[in-house]
Amino acid sequence: MDLSSSLPAFVLAVVLISASPGPAMALILRRAALRGFSGAVPTVLGLEVGLYLWALLAAAGLAALVAASEVAFLVLRVVGAAFLLYLGIKTWRSAWRSRGTDGADGAAEEITAGEPKRGSALTWWRAFGEGSVVMLANPKAAAFMIAFYPQFVPADRPLFATTALLAVLQVAIETVLYLALAAAVGRAGAWFRRPVIRRRLDAVSGTVLVALGLRVAAESR
Repeated sequence: MDLSSSLPAFVLAVVLISASPGPAMALILRRAALRGFSGAVPTVLGLEVGLYLWALLAAAGLAALVAASEVAFLVLRVVGAAFLLYLGIKTWRSAWRSRGTDGADGAAEEITAGEPKRGSALTWWRAFGEGSVVMLANPKAAAFMIAFYPQFVPADRPLFATTALLAVLQVAIETVLYLALAAAVGRAGAWFRRPVIRRRLDAVSGTVLVALGLRVAAESR
């Protein structure tokens, strides 16, 4: 198998994987809806940094150790589930706190439980950190990387260097797709930030994140 001949299949697989619903999609959609395109950028970058680190760990064989270790797999599963539950509950709290602001003419736009003012460096790094933790604390990411990349690495190519190169391509593709999604959702940001719509979006987003957290906690290998 030649690397260049396998690239179309790799790109198609990455596109399909990126479009599948999950914690990453839920985070990006909510962030873009409530904070606009610029607010979603650090979330996307955090997710992709986490993905690239998992790819490098898979190439180095460390991801296989994590996937094979009962303790490591359990720890990651608990941390990942707990963080998703935390995000979901925080979002529910935001929906609860915004009650009674429907007539406030947009006053609820800046109400987000526990978040600093929009545009601050702390807001940027918090969003980046959320994306990174959601990706890195996902034990399924380790198992996925182990199974996914070897299919596209020719036997005569160095494993680590080729995996790192393919991971750069995956990160580039996902970043473009996710930023395009964030831009599309962000265009309707004014509508999403209407108090009544925001409250409903927070309620739905919180439910999705809590459900994903419970699924991560309950799923086995």
